[in-house]
Amino acid sequence: MDLGLAGRVAIVTGGSRGIGLACARQLATEGAHVVLVARGAEALEHAAGRVRAAGPATTVLPIAADTTDDASVRAMVDRAVSELGGVDVLVNAAAPPAGGGPVPPLAELTDEAVLDAVDTKVVGYLRTARAVAPHMTAQGWGRIVNVSGLNARRTGSIAGTVRNVGVAALTANLADELGPRGVGVVVVHPGYTETERTTGMVADRMAATGRSEDEVRAELAAGTSLRRIITADEVADVVVFLASPRAIAVTGDAIGAGGGERGVVHY
Repeated sequence: MDLGLAGRVAIVTGGSRGIGLACARQLATEGAHVVLVARGAEALEHAAGRVRAAGPATTVLPIAADTTDDASVRAMVDRAVSELGGVDVLVNAAAPPAGGGPVPPLAELTDEAVLDAVDTKVVGYLRTARAVAPHMTAQGWGRIVNVSGLNARRTGSIAGTVRNVGVAALTANLADELGPRGVGVVVVHPGYTETERTTGMVADRMAATGRSEDEVRAELAAGTSLRRIITADEVADVVVFLASPRAIAVTGDAIGAGGGERGVVHY
């Protein structure tokens, strides 16, 4: 299927690693020009090389920017539009991954921890959407895909659940406002995903529990219908389709991309 992304300009935040990098590579494979955004310049340049290799006929523009800083976001979008002529797609993936450590109980959960999570993943996504929206609405077409997480549908981490539910609420509101002017907005909820961080996280859990690597991985996979951990590339396949003109019928909705949640019925 031709996704209709050849020649489109896509901004991917959080693009130096993980799901963001996988999305950028898939977009390049489809022929889109990619603006790769992350805070660390060195990691960004390394990632840009990988994206160029995936789509050698496309332009890859790495821009170091911080999505917690509105001026930085606006400068990044202005540069992208100036150098590439516009912006058609935004993939928001700039957020620290969940599960990086023990979840604190209520008595130990600080305001700062929750505010930091929300500032990066909810308000950060808002900042980038706000900056690209005028360019998309002026041309009458655009797609915004917000990468959130299945913690939006489960308890266990106050900060994790609040930030992911917040992204879903942001998505629906943006879809309602921007839809009449041709811009679709959708949220993708990955579950536990195989990325470059996985080896270290598995090792930490092995050390904490005394279990083997196979046992830890089996435990992580047990909650999925497929009984395996989904990869970043597999999440990216979903994101890139939703970022394309082929997905025009999907907007304002939340799409799970975690291999299926056992025992849960979504309707």
